Amino acid sequence: MDSGIQQTAQQAALRYHELPKPGKLEIKATKPMANQRDLSLAYSPGVAEACLEIKADPSNAARYTTRGNLVAVVSNGTAVLGLGNIGALASKPVMEGKAVLFKKFANIDCFDIEVNESDPVKLAEIVTSLEPTFGAINLEDIKAPDCFVVERLCRERMKIPVFHDDQHGTAIVVGAAATNALLVAGKKFEDVKIVSTGGGAAGIACLNMLLKLGAKRENIWLCDIHGLVHEGREQDMNPEKAAYAQKTDLRTLDQVIDGADLFLGLSGPGVLTGAMVQRMASDPIVFALANPNPEISPADARAANPDVIVATGRSDYPNQVNNVLCFPFIFRGALDVGATVINDEMQVACVEGIAALARASSSAEAAAAYQGERLSFGRDYLIPKAFDPRLLAIVAGAVAQAAMESGVATRPVENIEAYKAALNQSVFKSAFIMRRVFDVAHAGGRRVVFAEGEDERVLHAAHAMVQEGVGRPILIGRPEVIDSRCERDAIPLVAGRDFDLVNPENDPRYRDYWGTYHSIMQRRGVTPDLARAIMRTNTTAISAVMVQRGDADSMICGTFGQYLWHLNYVRQVLGTPQLHPVGALSLMIHERGVTFIADTQVHPEPCAQEIADVVISAARHVRRFGLAPKIALCSHSQFGNLDTDSGRRMRAALEILDAQDLDFEYEGEMHSDAALDPDVRARLFPNSRFQGAANVLVFANTDAASGARNIIKSIAGGLEVGPILMGMGNRAQIVTPSITARGLLNIAALAGAPVQSYG
Repeated sequence: MDSGIQQTAQQAALRYHELPKPGKLEIKATKPMANQRDLSLAYSPGVAEACLEIKADPSNAARYTTRGNLVAVVSNGTAVLGLGNIGALASKPVMEGKAVLFKKFANIDCFDIEVNESDPVKLAEIVTSLEPTFGAINLEDIKAPDCFVVERLCRERMKIPVFHDDQHGTAIVVGAAATNALLVAGKKFEDVKIVSTGGGAAGIACLNMLLKLGAKRENIWLCDIHGLVHEGREQDMNPEKAAYAQKTDLRTLDQVIDGADLFLGLSGPGVLTGAMVQRMASDPIVFALANPNPEISPADARAANPDVIVATGRSDYPNQVNNVLCFPFIFRGALDVGATVINDEMQVACVEGIAALARASSSAEAAAAYQGERLSFGRDYLIPKAFDPRLLAIVAGAVAQAAMESGVATRPVENIEAYKAALNQSVFKSAFIMRRVFDVAHAGGRRVVFAEGEDERVLHAAHAMVQEGVGRPILIGRPEVIDSRCERDAIPLVAGRDFDLVNPENDPRYRDYWGTYHSIMQRRGVTPDLARAIMRTNTTAISAVMVQRGDADSMICGTFGQYLWHLNYVRQVLGTPQLHPVGALSLMIHERGVTFIADTQVHPEPCAQEIADVVISAARHVRRFGLAPKIALCSHSQFGNLDTDSGRRMRAALEILDAQDLDFEYEGEMHSDAALDPDVRARLFPNSRFQGAANVLVFANTDAASGARNIIKSIAGGLEVGPILMGMGNRAQIVTPSITARGLLNIAALAGAPVQSYG
């Protein structure tokens, strides 16, 4: 690496760890601590009640404390990856990083504990004394063979899971990659010859895992820095290595590599040569996992044999064997069922879950995180990517089920499918609030046309629609483009089977479509030639005409371009005296719950009647999510204290609403803080029409509404469902260019609901 680039990377890494505050972790309270009552509940005297409940029944610790979701990452820093024995204190950045990964990928709270103790027996005593604090222990970066001793003693003495990730995490991911590599090569575990370099903890654990998956001990040849592990060897031996000793006169890697089906390297750079790869079996599998430099580079391995299947430990090559695919999820499943140990059955379940996910089609979220990479199962995609959100439910669910079936779960879940659904809801923020909508859409059987059918996000959303059964997707686009993008992103969509296709360059309905558009627009300056051109090039207009003619039930557009541009064609083609755009409603999901915001797109400066229409339509839509609407009309004026334009329009809208017999709560005009904080509102206006916080904020112009929406997204980490176009009878939905594939699926579910359920 160029020295300048390396120096810049080093500086960036140090700044990352130092700023804006040192380290990668902090502690946050989960309960309020705002007054004397909170203090009395959190500490004395209220805390005594929780203490007594736990004393009476120790399992209550998982109910009244964080213990059931708390893991300790424990290390003495004697074998830090790539750095060696750097000591406990210097290992702290690594352990903090491990804790961050637990939180990021599985929402598990974690403390890193660095211990100045090199004696494995004493270290085990320290770890076992921590059992009252933690729900599980992750041992990390402890040198071999000490790590074997520490883990064995802890597992014997503790009634919570103890997992040495360097051993078992690596072994599980290697097992998953090997499972799929052998499938690609057309081979079986019980038949293959395996040659391994590296007799450390990870290497031994990987071989043990391969045995569990069906490999035969007599077919495994283990080499280390001193050569082949063979019967009678005394140098640098321990019981774990001795289990793989071969009875042979061969002594070196070069002598045993002939005919090997799988090379497993956990040693150092340059150990495997191209000449050795050439002498391996057909379709050889090379797992060169040394970091940062593998035993052989993928380029050199492929130069030696183009049919080689290669995996490394690096993120800049395909097939990265990374423990993050395993440890957050195996701990998640173990904690959730109160497992007393992570046993072989749970580890094998983890292997099978990871391997199966790689064979499935890729997710939209993984495709977005790894843009430009081909995520299609095969030689260069043996294991899923770390940012594939499906890992949590699939792997943790498999682990939890295995724990229950093997009898080590103390808090078994009653319904494993409901458990997996709950895990998905924790990953996909919109899953819970959208469940009701999806259930309605399942029965709808509606045809939903996507104007931008070539967009990768649309393709992922269409595939998810097929999987979820929330309508029949119709894609407008060129077939060759759709096919190539599906093939590139491993999206198993087939025209005719999974979706209907409209090719704007060559569709038998073209004459009917431009004729329909011309008949609608002929008195608005559209000539036949212009109608023909629009029906060849303007996919928003095409999709609107399809809905107007009954060839589709609803349309979705807007993945590129400006909202009002799309709205113009929707209004032209689909607008009627009964159906017209009322407003855009954005559902914002954030830490405190959900908040609906309107009108974010349609009316820049709505009049009083338009504001009232937005309020009434918003109430109908909020109810479709299973919520009771509490709508606040927001303005700079507060309960008549300012004679501003927005205040006057809001007060006029309130009069229009009051003149009707409405069955939902609304109030205004008021500031947003008064809408959301009932205490503030009670001080300013004690006779408010509703109690509690508003869940719908209606603003006097789109600048304010869109600004609130974007602030929630940017600062509060809010997730948007929408914008939902109100007033069009669910015949059209217009999204924004920032929408994700998951967001498109949510809109498709809304579009897939029966027409009569929308206003």
